Amino acid sequence: MSDFASESVIVSDEHGVVKYWNAASEALYGWPAMAMIGQNLAALRTPGQHDPEPTSVLLREGRWEGLVRRRNQAGAEVTATIRKIVRRDAAGIPLDIVEFGRDAGGMSEAATIRVDAELQGYLAACWELDTSAARPVLQTIAELRSRSVIDDLDEHPEWVEKLLTATRISAVNDRAVRMFGAHAGLEQMIGKPVGAFWPAESRSALAALLEKVATDPSRLEMRKIVSSGTIRNPIIRAWHSAEPKPPGTVFVTINGEANDDRTSWELQASEERYRKLIQYLPTALWQVDSRRAGEVFDQLKANGIRDIGAYLDRNPDLIEHAKDFVRVTEVNRDAVLLFRAKNAADLINPVRYIFAAAPGLAKRVMVAHFEGRRNFFEETKILAFDGTIIDVLFTVTYPVLPEQLDTTFITMQDISERLNTEQQLRKLQADFTHAGRIATLGELATSIAHEVNQPLSAIVTNAETSLRWLARADQNTEKVTQLISRIASSARRAGEIIHRIRGMAAKNEPEKRLIDLNEVVEEALLFIRHEIDSKSIALSSVLETGLPQVMGDRIQLQQVIINLLVNSVQAVAQSGQPTRRIDIQTSIDDSGSVAFSAFDNGPGITDGNMKHIFESFFSTKDAGIGIGLAICQSIISAHGGRIAGSNRPNGGAHFRFTLPVPTAAEIDSAVVGFIRPAQ
Repeated sequence: MSDFASESVIVSDEHGVVKYWNAASEALYGWPAMAMIGQNLAALRTPGQHDPEPTSVLLREGRWEGLVRRRNQAGAEVTATIRKIVRRDAAGIPLDIVEFGRDAGGMSEAATIRVDAELQGYLAACWELDTSAARPVLQTIAELRSRSVIDDLDEHPEWVEKLLTATRISAVNDRAVRMFGAHAGLEQMIGKPVGAFWPAESRSALAALLEKVATDPSRLEMRKIVSSGTIRNPIIRAWHSAEPKPPGTVFVTINGEANDDRTSWELQASEERYRKLIQYLPTALWQVDSRRAGEVFDQLKANGIRDIGAYLDRNPDLIEHAKDFVRVTEVNRDAVLLFRAKNAADLINPVRYIFAAAPGLAKRVMVAHFEGRRNFFEETKILAFDGTIIDVLFTVTYPVLPEQLDTTFITMQDISERLNTEQQLRKLQADFTHAGRIATLGELATSIAHEVNQPLSAIVTNAETSLRWLARADQNTEKVTQLISRIASSARRAGEIIHRIRGMAAKNEPEKRLIDLNEVVEEALLFIRHEIDSKSIALSSVLETGLPQVMGDRIQLQQVIINLLVNSVQAVAQSGQPTRRIDIQTSIDDSGSVAFSAFDNGPGITDGNMKHIFESFFSTKDAGIGIGLAICQSIISAHGGRIAGSNRPNGGAHFRFTLPVPTAAEIDSAVVGFIRPAQ
């Protein structure tokens, strides 16, 4: 048939090597078929011209159309408007590339689009459908009609979906591809359910026509449908095919004129710009038809439902059902790449696959839609088609009035690399913090040894006394029992001290939990009390009772308090003050946060150093490495709090940090899910 076509038809492999060259191609380019078979189409390219139809784009999208300039046999330039389609086998492997072309006669691309649009303006979108697999569904519908269970398919969307899912596409023309195929293209539409591409506003109309003509091959049915905005007064016609087509073959056409508001070529150009915009957006994008969800929400609101979250908890089947009736209508190339799909058609399906790796996300998306929000954001995971779990920033943009069309856009940004970088940064910060803790323990070695030595000395003294009592003729069992009890108590105390030291020295992942700041302060004082006593510093502590618990890592907050007190001890010891004092206190500040303060009567902070005290590797001490306060600031910031240093009016320094009190919602959130109750 192609030998008699008026249009140039060229078949080539994916590398451009010509396999077929019809008579119209000979007329257009002047080269006979026998000269071109086995040659590469690139040989016809005008010298210096870049490839206007990159093969990578063609293979990825399945089709390409546009203007090309080639040389004919005489060496003259020929401008042709062409369409290329990739044919694939059942496994999706490209078989060949079919090119249809005609002489553009020097027309511009815009002029070519206009002529093409005018030619197609009054043509129908045509579908050849196979209803053989829908026979059981049709029989069930007929049975339900006989029992008056079904009267109008409009009122039974579940049977509409079943019928349109069972009916497969055998063939479509270019206009049907342009109007309904979106980015899927011709090759990806063939063999798929017609329901995957048919617009939502006329699904029941198509189902009703299919039911009538499939059960009565003699009927020709037609029905007006709601205008989509592209075609005015569209009419669907359906009829059963005669032989030699297989039984169950049904043809469907949509006729109509282009809307008067915009000419057909403007619409086509607009569609081209829209698709190019979507395709070249630098993020993965899904266009979703969520009108069915909107209808369900309107009905729920009419029934008085206000708390959609609670309603979905009671009716989880609605979430699962929505994953099937809310459908993707178009995607771009980044979406195909993100999901490791073969082509766009793999993604033009119900949205169920989007939520495969994110339990609960579908419900949260529905809640946001029901509440009328404009956007929804969440960091989540997706399951790509090759089994890879990918971290993404998931964004939904909902339509609002007066946009009318309930078309929802979903975008996803791969954030795996960013999360990996953040994880590495957290590890570096943890290593930095651990190094600071070890350095602090080194400075407190004398104090720690003293703390450990006290219970050990008590153990030795009580043990020796016990032995003496046991060696006496008049043994006093009651006294020995009392001494052994003291030994056990001292041993436990020594064990607790060693346990705390091991906790400070261990390199563990930060673990937030609800804690009492007063208890953290008292534990920190155990490490530094000997240091304070040995330098004759008077310590006072005022710990406010009834403080609310804060969310934090106990060891890290101990590290902050110890660092601040070590600085105060060293400052006071070097000040030469006759009376040395450190005062600590906990309280609740005006904003409701829990606060810790350490006051000393040392020399204070000089004006020049004030703005640098929290900088890394800044120190006013000869042997200092300048990481203590930098780590303190890092820890407090990670806990959502603030830390500051200042001078007291009468001399000395004042260091203070605050920690926010978590709300009930924050405690119940998934972030706090791993937090265990405070001991």
